[in-house]
Amino acid sequence: MQLYNKLSAEERAKLIDEAGKDRLTISFYQYFKIENPTLFRNKLFIEWNELDVLGRTYVSYEGINAQISVPAENFLALKEQLDSISYLKDIRLNVAVEQNNKSFLKLKVKVRNKIVADGLNDDTFDVTDKGVHLSAKEFNEMLANPNTVCVDMRNHYESEIGHFEGAVTPDVDTFRDSLDIIENDLKEHKEDKNLLMYCTGGIRCEKASAYYKHKGFKNVFQLEGGIIEYTRQVKAEGLENKFKGKNFVFDHRRAERISDDVISNCHQCGKPCDTHTNCANEGCHLLFIQCDECAEQMENTCSTECQEIIHLPYEEQKELRKGKHASNKIFKKGRSEKLKFQKGNTVS
Repeated sequence: MQLYNKLSAEERAKLIDEAGKDRLTISFYQYFKIENPTLFRNKLFIEWNELDVLGRTYVSYEGINAQISVPAENFLALKEQLDSISYLKDIRLNVAVEQNNKSFLKLKVKVRNKIVADGLNDDTFDVTDKGVHLSAKEFNEMLANPNTVCVDMRNHYESEIGHFEGAVTPDVDTFRDSLDIIENDLKEHKEDKNLLMYCTGGIRCEKASAYYKHKGFKNVFQLEGGIIEYTRQVKAEGLENKFKGKNFVFDHRRAERISDDVISNCHQCGKPCDTHTNCANEGCHLLFIQCDECAEQMENTCSTECQEIIHLPYEEQKELRKGKHASNKIFKKGRSEKLKFQKGNTVS
């Protein structure tokens, strides 16, 4: 019985090209009690593997967090499979704004302690006492209210390339880092301000809204379905789009364009740019913003040091990486003093 990937990313990409079939990138989450996460994980892997589902999914005792890709022709079969699970019946599936057949190249279903690393002790507060969920129209109305503080619950590298007008964007590396910072910054307004939160697909706000209510915030609201669902509703209902720039996503696409606004800059030359890349040096993999010109000149590396390393023989590169932990792996932190125009750095 196959319970793990047998194909490399390269082999899978070739098969996708040969199949010539359109795929849909989808995300969903649900908090519910799972008695045996490992058994549930294995069931999902077997059934999804048969449907040619790819992607990254986390399962824990508290629920599921899935970001996947499926052949368009298998979408209804996937929905039927999810509907057969009582807690996932009729669950909202966030379909990506921009599609790419190679958004995911492997199927990974992993058992984790939590479906989102929030650092919270769930036994200390009622995680079901969540904030009020708002549609895109309601969100826009709340955003226009002068008594509202809108907070981006994502990390710095996500909000840097796109965020809602007037939103507070904490300069944090992880979701857990933002929780205490936001509470401290807004401690004088727990009763007199509307706390309006949003994230990519809604999952981070689910836990955060309950946490902030526990901490004494009286008026807590969250964007239902996150930026992804907001964009769908804006297009379907002809609403004004209040989101500027790109929505960062955790797959090979790296981002979806929501508006034509470019609100960030190349970290190497400073020109307007909102395209993320990972340093081509396997021992670095720093996530940073790089324009086409710098990408060509620097060969997709973040520094001259890394550019020199990628020209070394492969065995020498492996030797340099030996015993070292690559702290800047894909989608992690993305900070470096080598990038003169990175947010927070001072240009010399």
